[in-house]
Amino acid sequence: MPDVVMKIGTRGSPLALAQAHMVQSLLANAHQCDPQCFEIVIIKTSGDMIQDRPLGEVGGKGLFTREIDNAMLNGEIDIAVHSSKDLPTLMPDGISVPGYLPREDVRDAFICAIATSLKDLPHGAVLGTASLRRQAQALRLRPDLKIVLLRGNVETRLRKAESGEIHATLLAYAGLKRLGLHNRATSLLNTNDFLPAIGQGAIGLTLRSEDRASQARVAPILDAATGYALAAERAFLNILDGSCKTPIAGLAELVGDRLTFRGMVMRTDGSATYQITREGAKTDGAMIGTLAAEQILQQMPADVLPHRTPH
Repeated sequence: MPDVVMKIGTRGSPLALAQAHMVQSLLANAHQCDPQCFEIVIIKTSGDMIQDRPLGEVGGKGLFTREIDNAMLNGEIDIAVHSSKDLPTLMPDGISVPGYLPREDVRDAFICAIATSLKDLPHGAVLGTASLRRQAQALRLRPDLKIVLLRGNVETRLRKAESGEIHATLLAYAGLKRLGLHNRATSLLNTNDFLPAIGQGAIGLTLRSEDRASQARVAPILDAATGYALAAERAFLNILDGSCKTPIAGLAELVGDRLTFRGMVMRTDGSATYQITREGAKTDGAMIGTLAAEQILQQMPADVLPHRTPH
């Protein structure tokens, strides 16, 4: 049995484990050693245990990261693997994000047994989601839809939509692909109509800020282009104080050395949408996202972001 050189913390859901195994494999290849040198440690989080309420009501994004952060600060794990859209914009003291794996497809997938697209759903159809962003964008396109809370892992949500317990749901296509379930997508939503969550499709790593050895070990598997894009997206969310209580979407795309960012804030019922586009040099992502957020704040009434704390 090879010696363990690094412990990788993860949630226990099938998708989280698939992502952790991706990181394990990439690290083993990068360092030309047995995958068992990188031990996967499963950590149960509050977000996995609370399934009956929207995240915004019980603590927001930190529910998926708090226990993992504690394990890291206690030295039980060396790095952690997260879906970037679950990462809080402000990391706890002592923990940082060294970077991201190459980004997967950012689009949302439409899952339905009775229609091929959102626009083809019958009048008054039931759409299940726990995402305020998906709810608001769906209602913006189809105000007649009935939205119900749908939590649980990917397979649970697929089953409920495919069995007719609800008429349809929306899932990140990246997650379906990583689970080998991409063929379960009925159709994919164009980002021009349906902007993804901040960080969607990107796997982010976290580690102790002072842990130089772990930083050096993960460096070869990190993707610079994804880092440039996420710098813009996370800066946008940080200024807007995204707390799972307001629908916020955003996507930064790199073409050559230019970064184009599109951001959106909505009312939860889809009745009002505020959009912004900015671009600049790829290395100016944080500034692009910050300026976009400041500009969008000037466009919209204060009550759209009632929970925002001034920066």
